[in-house]
Amino acid sequence: MKNLYLAIALLSVGMANAQAYPRFTANNEVKFNIGLFLANATVEGSYEYFFNEDTSIGGTLYFNGDATDYNGNFGIGPNLRAYFGYLPRSGFFAEAFGLYYTGEDEVPESELGARNNDYGTTALGLGIGNKWMTQSGKFSLEVNAGLGRNINPKDDQDTFMFRAALSIGIRF
Repeated sequence: MKNLYLAIALLSVGMANAQAYPRFTANNEVKFNIGLFLANATVEGSYEYFFNEDTSIGGTLYFNGDATDYNGNFGIGPNLRAYFGYLPRSGFFAEAFGLYYTGEDEVPESELGARNNDYGTTALGLGIGNKWMTQSGKFSLEVNAGLGRNINPKDDQDTFMFRAALSIGIRF
């Protein structure tokens, strides 16, 4: 009889453990910003690593053939996100980001004479967004936007920069 009680106790503990959130094994996510690509042919990819159900760290890298675009022709930077959704690793999020980007001013040489129009600057900012996951938890759709302040802008550069994304991703 003791063995029966012991078996029932072990089974109930095992079943109680199975009732909690599932263990997350897919801690990595790679995303492609399809919205920016369709808007102005910028290729932007992002990586995100999840520490737990509501916190992640990541990075962004983008290339654009037009150096005179608003955020230049190359950018790289980290971000830290906190998720506030009902489901783990999805829903509404807020992020802090950094971005180093390069580009070229649109000032014609005839106005100022010969000069170097290239620039490189660093920005720090905040953003918000929302992420939706498929039922399987493998694919994601994300919408986000952010505003950053350039730390070292030149005289003819904007003080603020913005980011926006409509991204699709895969977790592994």
